Amino acid sequence: MSLLALGGGGGGTEDGSSSDTEPDALIDFTTMLMERKHECTGGWFSCGSKLQSQAHEDHGYYLGQYVLGVLDFSSQYGIDYSISYTASNVIGRPAKFPAYGDYPETFTMRTYGDWWQQAPSATQEIQAQNLPALPTHDFIVVYFEKFVVPTEVAIFETFNPGGVVRIWAYSITKRWSCLWEATGSDLNHVPRDSRRFAPPLRKTNIITKTLRIEFNHSRLNYYTEIDAIMLCGRTVPMRCMHQLLSPAGKRLANTREESGNGPISCKLRTLKFQPSCQGNDAVKLHEFINNDLSKFLMDSRVESEQQKNNSTTRICLTDLPCEILLKILSYLDLKSLFRMGQVSRLFYDISTQPLLYCDLSLKAYWQLADSELLCTLARRATMLRKLDLSWCGGFGEISPTEFKKFLTQRGDNLTHLRLNSCKFLNATCIETVGIVCDNLIELSLRNCTTNPPLLNFSCLANLKNLERLDLFQTAFESELLLSMLESNRKLKHLNLAFCGVSVNMDNVATHLGTYNTQLVSLDMWKAHFLSARGLQSLSRCQQLEELDLGWCMREATLGDSLYQLLYNCPKLKKLFLSAMRGITERDLMHIATLGKNLEQLDLMGILNITHERVYDILVHCSKLKLLDLCFCDNFMDSDFDLIADWSRLFNVDIKNSRIYNSS
Repeated sequence: MSLLALGGGGGGTEDGSSSDTEPDALIDFTTMLMERKHECTGGWFSCGSKLQSQAHEDHGYYLGQYVLGVLDFSSQYGIDYSISYTASNVIGRPAKFPAYGDYPETFTMRTYGDWWQQAPSATQEIQAQNLPALPTHDFIVVYFEKFVVPTEVAIFETFNPGGVVRIWAYSITKRWSCLWEATGSDLNHVPRDSRRFAPPLRKTNIITKTLRIEFNHSRLNYYTEIDAIMLCGRTVPMRCMHQLLSPAGKRLANTREESGNGPISCKLRTLKFQPSCQGNDAVKLHEFINNDLSKFLMDSRVESEQQKNNSTTRICLTDLPCEILLKILSYLDLKSLFRMGQVSRLFYDISTQPLLYCDLSLKAYWQLADSELLCTLARRATMLRKLDLSWCGGFGEISPTEFKKFLTQRGDNLTHLRLNSCKFLNATCIETVGIVCDNLIELSLRNCTTNPPLLNFSCLANLKNLERLDLFQTAFESELLLSMLESNRKLKHLNLAFCGVSVNMDNVATHLGTYNTQLVSLDMWKAHFLSARGLQSLSRCQQLEELDLGWCMREATLGDSLYQLLYNCPKLKKLFLSAMRGITERDLMHIATLGKNLEQLDLMGILNITHERVYDILVHCSKLKLLDLCFCDNFMDSDFDLIADWSRLFNVDIKNSRIYNSS
């Protein structure tokens, strides 16, 4: 059931007209009639049709299958033109399981723990009340060869397991269903070893060959790695799938899925109302609906009125001023807000107030977001300022045309727009953003690259007020980026991680040092063509508090560029230098003496680093909370025990490969 369906109840319709019909009640009794009419019980689908009896004739066979392909993902540690740590590594059988350790042949995501949320570049969730208790940080969508009714999903974790929080299945009727959801206790006591994670799935009769696995990294000590995913279940006869996909089968399945939650149904359950279902049931139900339903409702209303009169007078929620009710409703998540509109006309009027839709996020409702919902929200969100459609429309539920229409109607006052992993975006969508949303101060287009690249970002040059620009894992033209940097001189946060080989980072750094000296955070993770010259240019951004240069500088020497950066940027709190081959002992001494405000320091994979230099950094960088020393080959085995002692002594979380490769 979509959010739109939740908003179409007794409070009235969007144009203000009221309805005397209770759609939930009609669905409830109609379903009962349809079930009796088709004379079926049990079976594959439990949808009240002859599909069930046919399924009894051929139950298929039990099948276990591995991933055939990857449809979507939110982030990955590796880059697309490499095989190391990429999402495509989950395809096929396990490559390393049951071995435990760090393997490039696995799928690894970009973050771990809550360190990224503690960094200066961290963002606040729009409409955070929509988020579940365990929010999703990353996801991957995979598909298999055969349709099955799922009985087991097995995830092969080979490094730091414990990040999986939800498993979704995309049914043959184009609906997402959650097969399993973790609780807080599920993430406790996770073994530090490889595991075949197969949580108990909810009982279901859906037919699927597409899964979405969601991850929460907040309790992970380090990067988690996934080797393979297996879907087990029983196959379904082809004729049953064809009948289920027929118009009649779809209506019946949807009726079954959405019925029984309306106000009349709830009242019947409360009173334990069970109509006699013997003899000619269809006729009796018709007679009840036509003759006795109104009397039943009136009797129930009379009883409630009598109880009300007998009780002591008390203040009801509806007695409160509209301003107070509006404040209360502002704390509701979006789904509850739509449901509130079904209570009464009063609550419908309040729940559709534009002030409740100034900040709008469908990220947590990615499985429900569609063009129809956007159309409804366009009528309500007349004062829209912040919009997050991240992860929505992955299977064509949102059309580019409807998105452009929505932006044209409500985008002129937008200040924040997040479209991360939105696969419905095309060139005209980006053009509409550039033309309509000229008041943006934040634009996030993470992981929006299409294959082949179809997006045209030229119209984004119209944006002049940006303070945050996130192009993580999104390819774009170098000249356009340079033009945007020159036009947006108030820019404070810039993410260019995985931006592709077409962008020369030395030229970008030169522009940043010339036009964007107020920059606070910069992410160049696995970017290309950054040299010591570019690092010297960045030293002119003296407000820098966060800099990620991981895997983007492979020169033999950095000269004095790192010293100049540390000297001119004393506010640095986060500095990631992962796999920078040019780091010398002298550079490490500069970090110790000049990094007084450092809180997070990543030296993963640095050559020639000794425990003496590490000790200097710990002594002098008194604010340090995180120090990554994983895969620094110059450490001897005897040094690891000493590092563990330092971790306790200086109260610093020190990551090292010995700890995370042992059981």
